[in-house]
Amino acid sequence: MMTNLFSSFDPSTNFNLSLNWLSTFIGLLIIPFSFWLIPSRLNIIWVKIIMTLHAEFKILIGFNKTQGSTLIFISLFSLILFNNFLGLFPYIFTSTSHMTLTLTLALPLWLSFMIYGWINNTIHMFAHLVPQGTPPILMPFMVCIETISNIIRPGTLAVRLSANMIAGHLLMTLLGNTGPMLNMMMINFLIITQILLLVLESAVSIIQSYVFAILSTLYSSEVN
Repeated sequence: MMTNLFSSFDPSTNFNLSLNWLSTFIGLLIIPFSFWLIPSRLNIIWVKIIMTLHAEFKILIGFNKTQGSTLIFISLFSLILFNNFLGLFPYIFTSTSHMTLTLTLALPLWLSFMIYGWINNTIHMFAHLVPQGTPPILMPFMVCIETISNIIRPGTLAVRLSANMIAGHLLMTLLGNTGPMLNMMMINFLIITQILLLVLESAVSIIQSYVFAILSTLYSSEVN
């Protein structure tokens, strides 16, 4: 039972190869839309989303040279969003449900922020370890707490994304496996529930990709 339940998260294929990871790159097929002579409706909507994200990230980063710096976070949002949505389709592997992908995205980002901050803004980074207004007696404890919170950031980013993807997919799998044991009336109710869960998972896909990108932006703003 447990093997069947988690089989949807197995990246292996019938050829003993991890070809399911190729679904990660299917989102790249959307890129040519920007080169169309006459933009499609989908392209217009996507451009509006990108410009909205650019305006928000520009405010959060909080310095003047933001034209190129927001691009990496918008690209990160796009990559996670495509993979989250693709995982909702049948027979497509959900790569964002694996820590292999989520930690690969979170850890290099965090490391680059920390290395840049401690090399170029050492005094500023030390100041972040003690929040303003902290009583002198609590300063050693605050340094420990802030250090630990900084160290676990890539882990929390990765676990948050993968756990939310796994939770929804497991719930849909559990409900779907009960279908053969139900009568016709209950199957109709099950189908409605599954449709509502699919809508909820679509919203979770958008929210989690936005949360990952916005937290990465906030972490980068702390090192400047």
